[in-house]
Amino acid sequence: MSRLEVRKTYKLYIGGKFPRSESGRSYPVTGARGQFLANAALASRKDARDAVVAARAAFPGWSGATAYNRGQVLYRVAEMMEGRRAQFVDEVQAAEGGPRRVAAAEVDAAVDRWVWYAGWTDKLAQVAGAANPVAGPFFNFSLPEPTGVVAVVAPQRSSLLGLVSVLAPVVATGNTAVVLASQARPLPAVTLTEVLATSDVPGGVVNLLTGAVEEVAPWLASHGDVNAIDLAGAGLAGVDLERAAAVNLKRVRRPADPDLDWTADPGTGRLLSFVETKTVWHPVGI
Repeated sequence: MSRLEVRKTYKLYIGGKFPRSESGRSYPVTGARGQFLANAALASRKDARDAVVAARAAFPGWSGATAYNRGQVLYRVAEMMEGRRAQFVDEVQAAEGGPRRVAAAEVDAAVDRWVWYAGWTDKLAQVAGAANPVAGPFFNFSLPEPTGVVAVVAPQRSSLLGLVSVLAPVVATGNTAVVLASQARPLPAVTLTEVLATSDVPGGVVNLLTGAVEEVAPWLASHGDVNAIDLAGAGLAGVDLERAAAVNLKRVRRPADPDLDWTADPGTGRLLSFVETKTVWHPVGI
């Protein structure tokens, strides 16, 4: 007797927990060949607000941790991603199509990129900071500090490598994140949250919403307690979202090219996008 496949309905990830959307809505996720994969929660404005509250609550602890400790925590995430490599490959291949070797290469690149950003946590201050020459008996230091709560509209096509490329630099620099996953390809993002939930990353540091960009992103862009937003996957809606972000003078990163090559060397651009520079004076000899 053949058995029926267990069809999954995935939930959101907010504050270290997996709640249903407060609206109770979901939508079907299909693969590159049109096959049914699962149901995903259709996030609402209330879910977005709850995610921002969770991210704000987690910010003092995460930003206050030592850079070395953040690096250790994020490296552990990469270890766990490696342990679930086969699942990630299955989900990326189902979502994006193409041969399995291409999906495997994307997963490997995503894990490697997470490791790369984890290694930057305790090195960014040496690159972005400075000991400034001053006229007088003072030390003058400029140091990078996290911006705060960062909303991320994840890339729509690159379901894992693109997601890691925009999320990892946000949390590596001490920010907390509210991520709106790819609408059509959310399953690798959901699996990543399952990794985060069982890792050492504190609840609320990363919060994941699934659903429609046009429904959820405007509330994140205009939210007064969101300090910055990355519009990597916003597409044509990016212009309107950038206007909405002006409400509280958010930092905004909006790519000129919506079809970025996520396999290219990322450089330090995103690491420096969501940090502030704090300058401190201190008398010599005290």
